Amino acid sequence: MNSESGVVLWWLPVGAGGHVAVRTSRWWELLRARREHRRPAPLFHAALEVSAAGDRYVIEMAPAWGGPVGDRGVVACGPVGARVLGVSRFFRYEVRCWRDGVIPDLAWAVGGPVRFALPPEGARTLIHRTPEVPLLTWGRDPFDLGDMWNSNSLAAWLLQTSGIDASAVSPPNGGAAPGWLSGIAAAVGSSLR
Repeated sequence: MNSESGVVLWWLPVGAGGHVAVRTSRWWELLRARREHRRPAPLFHAALEVSAAGDRYVIEMAPAWGGPVGDRGVVACGPVGARVLGVSRFFRYEVRCWRDGVIPDLAWAVGGPVRFALPPEGARTLIHRTPEVPLLTWGRDPFDLGDMWNSNSLAAWLLQTSGIDASAVSPPNGGAAPGWLSGIAAAVGSSLR
């Protein structure tokens, strides 16, 4: 991404790079597809790159274990599975807003970058808002939408709270982005307060 202000959304296949998420996500999608009487869809994880006034940040939500060593811009943490389990880093996720960071699985991105223009103030506000994302429990359905809270929820929440219609955004190749609707719901709820 160049030095212009704005947001780039990258769609990464869930489990790209050989993560445990490949198998668990496939099982989840197979069960969901069977219940909905449809073919399983490819699953995607969203990562954002945000540029403002020459600064570039990578924003992602990922497990607190197994990530890059050293500073990776962690600005918040939340629980996985159940709030009580979040005391263990094996059941905790990180919200990363990493200046000059890397997206570990970028080589597997599908569909190319999706760009959204934001003025410099809007891009800076998005960056500064990242730690304010609701720290809901990963894997739970907090809004009874049939959509679990996860890494895609962060991206959808940030886009929606920045004035970008996240409901008009979808992954490539007929794929699915579990958690996307939960992020929109959290953003709409926060704008009503």
